[in-house]
Amino acid sequence: MCLLLCSYCRSWSTNMRTPKDDKPIASLSVDLDNQWSYMKTHGDRGWDSFPSYLDLVVPRILGLLEELDLTVTFFIVGQDAAMRKNEAAMRLIAAAGHEIGNHSFHHDPWIHLYTERAVEDELTLAEEHIERVTGQRPVGYRAPGYSLSNATLRALQRRGYLYDASTLPTFIGPLARAYYFVNARLSDEEKNQRKALFGSLSDGFRPIRPYRWQIEDDAGDDGLIEIPVTTMPFLRLPFHFSYIEHIASISPFLALTYFRGALDLCLITGIGPSLLLHPLDFLGGDDVDALAFFPAMGLPSEAKIRVVREALISLANRYRVTTVKGHALNTIQSSGYRPVERSFDTGRAA
Repeated sequence: MCLLLCSYCRSWSTNMRTPKDDKPIASLSVDLDNQWSYMKTHGDRGWDSFPSYLDLVVPRILGLLEELDLTVTFFIVGQDAAMRKNEAAMRLIAAAGHEIGNHSFHHDPWIHLYTERAVEDELTLAEEHIERVTGQRPVGYRAPGYSLSNATLRALQRRGYLYDASTLPTFIGPLARAYYFVNARLSDEEKNQRKALFGSLSDGFRPIRPYRWQIEDDAGDDGLIEIPVTTMPFLRLPFHFSYIEHIASISPFLALTYFRGALDLCLITGIGPSLLLHPLDFLGGDDVDALAFFPAMGLPSEAKIRVVREALISLANRYRVTTVKGHALNTIQSSGYRPVERSFDTGRAA
């Protein structure tokens, strides 16, 4: 693990650090959730035919990133990489030079209920298909629905992952889950399966800054780095782009003011934010009728992309934006982390 980290750090230092750029670092990622995965979590029929919008949305995302000269991390679902119809979109992402991360194979937001063996099988299967299509073996992971467990951390450590990016330190997870359940067609059994969706109240007490998980057989400073999805300092309110788009459905000005205020709080407190995009940040109800239940889908795609563009410009004006891998390596090089013991609420796999 030491040799692996040293190799990562040397490569990243050579390619990412420039003496003229003294902005603090921030990372940006895209959770490439597909149409079928939203339908599956929502309990909609027809998800298992794996409807896809990747051919439509990936060029939109890549076009904006290229326009703003941003290189980011795409967390790809293994099931999508396994399907021939999605290969062209996946290869476009890799060809553009973006980092590829693992977003599980089946995209089950209840993966915290998996046994350790099942988690490892899930990671391995996703890795195989992602590497086959993109040429990259992932070194970073984000769980679907922020569904993390001790079993997952052990499996990631054992498989040599550099970082995890699955925690969302906010108090509003139960509120988001309640809203989702009201708008979903789920049986009691399905609701029980999804009872930890979006996390618990206690997640709001998790660190906002990067840290290192303390895992069994963890030797010295070699260990899995956690890069949390950043929430607003002090208030712990989310401000990644799906929330910004939801506010923008009321007022784009209010949404961007909220976003910029959160960034300024991060600057004041010395926090390098790690933020994420979703495909629905680039799609409107005019693109995908089946996902009209999702917040902000009443906005047309052009309006959504305008808001994302302005928000990304604000981020890039304040921070040097890199991949999540770059963020993790910067954390290791600067020793800007502390060890944190693993702890999850009852109902998450031990």
